[in-house]
Amino acid sequence: MAYLGEDIKKLGFGLMRLPQKDGKIDIAETSEMVDMFLNAGFTYFDTAWAYAGSEDAIRQALVERYPREKYVLATKLAAWINCKTREEALAQFDTSLRQTGAGYFDFYLLHNLGESRTHYFDDFGIWDWAFGMKEKGLIKHVGFSFHSTPDELDAILTAHPEAEFVQLQINYADWDNPAVRSRECYETARRHGKPVIIMEPVRGGMLASPPKAVAEIFKAAEPDSSVASWAIRYAASLDGVITVLSGMSTPGQMKDNLSYMKDFRRLTASQLDVIAAAQEELKKIPVIPCTSCNYCAKVCPMDIGISGTLNAMNDLIYFDNLAYARSQLDWLVDSHGKKRADKCVKCGKCEQACPQHIHIRDELARSVKALS
Repeated sequence: MAYLGEDIKKLGFGLMRLPQKDGKIDIAETSEMVDMFLNAGFTYFDTAWAYAGSEDAIRQALVERYPREKYVLATKLAAWINCKTREEALAQFDTSLRQTGAGYFDFYLLHNLGESRTHYFDDFGIWDWAFGMKEKGLIKHVGFSFHSTPDELDAILTAHPEAEFVQLQINYADWDNPAVRSRECYETARRHGKPVIIMEPVRGGMLASPPKAVAEIFKAAEPDSSVASWAIRYAASLDGVITVLSGMSTPGQMKDNLSYMKDFRRLTASQLDVIAAAQEELKKIPVIPCTSCNYCAKVCPMDIGISGTLNAMNDLIYFDNLAYARSQLDWLVDSHGKKRADKCVKCGKCEQACPQHIHIRDELARSVKALS
């Protein structure tokens, strides 16, 4: 069965982590990477109004250097970022058109639906507006990106069957992660007949250097393949995938990705067995058994971001990367309007509500020391 984007090659250039020089995006190096990408036959570029400097950079590195028909450009509208009116939200589209100079967008995403962010797009009538822009030829395809639960994804797709695609966080580490539930979200999108664009296939770069025992499984199976290649090939092997976004930051990363994606073939049964072995190895790591059910949040008198804190701690345990764990804490706690763990008054109500019987007070105290 044909699906949207079937003719797009399975690697997309994510423009969120472009190379930097003197604190600014390095246009020369970005242009070099753009050339490598297009010369290898790939076309899909993914930016966003909210990615600082990215739309400007891709105008200089791509739009001003190549005919418009040579590439596919996606960008996003984040109606929940400092928008009090419909006009403020829609101004993002005009800004994106100006900053990219692209004339139109092949894929336009309502950015990061889920939780308290979803209602802005309904309140401001963004859905109807976006399809109006499609009728005018300024947008070719309308969809949305999503970071939340499969139940919420099902509700959005039920309310908006007109959505043409969904962008989801999918990787082998999060496939059955109870805090992310990649598999369930993917299956929900497919049940609604929506093709999927995959983001975070390498978990923000963390799966390029996973725990040693996991890396050893991949190296034993294919000594000459990069560990990161397994993550991207796994994601690209799923049915109904338009493309897999990789946020490449160096020409070296681009070269590696192109080496195994230029003539991409789905993982074989034996290669999928290797992935399964890596997933089992990850399960052996003694992480905090938080499922993000958030029963604790409902009873916390201090409105602490408990599940976000515990999941940031799990990222530290998995990947031993403090900077990444802190960035996750910023996103999962601060950007969700929750308080940090140092505000805990140790009342114990959270532990009484926790179905996993986690010693939450101890874990929060540990997080304060580990993540500060």
